[in-house]
Amino acid sequence: MALSFPVRRRAPELIAPAAPTPRETKRLSDLDDSESLRWQVPNVFVYRAGPGRADPVDAIRRALAAALVPYYPFAGRLREVEDRKLVVDCTGEGVLFIEADADVLVADLEAAGLRAPFPCMDQLLFDVEGSAGALGTPLLLIQVTRLLCGGFVLGIRLNHVMCDASGIVQFMDAVADLARGGRELAVSPAWCRELLDARKPPKPEFRLPENDDVAPEVALGDMLMRTFSFSPADVAALKGALPPHLRGRGNRATTFEVLAAFIWRARSKALPIPAGEDARLAIVISFKNNGELRLPPGYYGNAALPVTVTTPAEALRRSSLGDVVELLREAKKTTTTEYVRSVADTLVLRGRPPLAMANLLLLSDVRLVGFHRVDFGWGEPVYGGPSHAWFGVSYMIAVKNGTGEHAVAVPVVLPTAAMEQFTSEMETLRNSQRAHFRSLQTSRI
Repeated sequence: MALSFPVRRRAPELIAPAAPTPRETKRLSDLDDSESLRWQVPNVFVYRAGPGRADPVDAIRRALAAALVPYYPFAGRLREVEDRKLVVDCTGEGVLFIEADADVLVADLEAAGLRAPFPCMDQLLFDVEGSAGALGTPLLLIQVTRLLCGGFVLGIRLNHVMCDASGIVQFMDAVADLARGGRELAVSPAWCRELLDARKPPKPEFRLPENDDVAPEVALGDMLMRTFSFSPADVAALKGALPPHLRGRGNRATTFEVLAAFIWRARSKALPIPAGEDARLAIVISFKNNGELRLPPGYYGNAALPVTVTTPAEALRRSSLGDVVELLREAKKTTTTEYVRSVADTLVLRGRPPLAMANLLLLSDVRLVGFHRVDFGWGEPVYGGPSHAWFGVSYMIAVKNGTGEHAVAVPVVLPTAAMEQFTSEMETLRNSQRAHFRSLQTSRI
């Protein structure tokens, strides 16, 4: 039986910056205001009780107000100007904050599985009426829910145009530093969104299939969400079964590459992609550390792009894991400075189109972003990261499995019939890769 528990919420309030902030209008970058980023992204953090700690609601409420002074654009509101360009009116109105209590223990949540879909997430991060739009609404919604054991859950929903996963972790770290009694931020926020604007005039050098007009996704019925976990042994077996040139020093396939290839291929087998159509994988690649783009320390805007791998679905289903890893590696090589510039140019020239979602899996890797290290004074979270996945949109996140080992979790959303087949494909592929890995080990003895 699914875990269920009552949650008692107080009326939502607006938390404004704790001190006066500039009243100005700030433009987002031409990568920030893509149609595909104009939505609200939910995340959740679960904390155990800390000895002698203050009330987490009061501590986080005060720290949030203090953090909104240097991060004052979050306290503003979005609007569109010419050509659908997004700007932030820095009005100081504040962010939405909800105080709540729930009749549940951290241990209960752990027993139910701290994986998407999270139990009662609609109550732990309540959708305040009128707050979910992209324009003219609060840019952050935060709910802090006390638990019976003295632990708490912090849910946060943010407008994706303001920042990516790295950016929201930077902001949450600032709130956490202040909640622990710090007086200065470890990292000062930097806006500088003009650094990622289109060139004038735009002159894209790359053809970008990510935004191609393709046939819309056909309705596939009721959806299920399930999280699949990969232990260190699973990952080792997959890597060990790759061809020698993908296992050697200096060219070894990464965990992301091998799991992305494994999941994409299994998904293509489970879904009824019509004959003659392509399967598409978009992997999200960060360029935050690209020195040629001159993004300053503390930049918290969107600094990652989806890069698409496209291949006929039938060919993907027949491909070896090594072949699919090679496809991913070739795509990753394209994320150059010129590619980033070309994306900004293309988005402006084409009216900021959304990502084409037909036959697509969008997959990001948030294992090393820092969700798991956000510490408000109660220690690191039992879980920290995204709370949801969608059909065609997923991510990899670091978790601990039932034996306490560090593992990789990937939530997947599929139609009911396809989920059954996907689960079977995952187990079949897993078992075959393990058997192949064992045979390789035996042959080396």
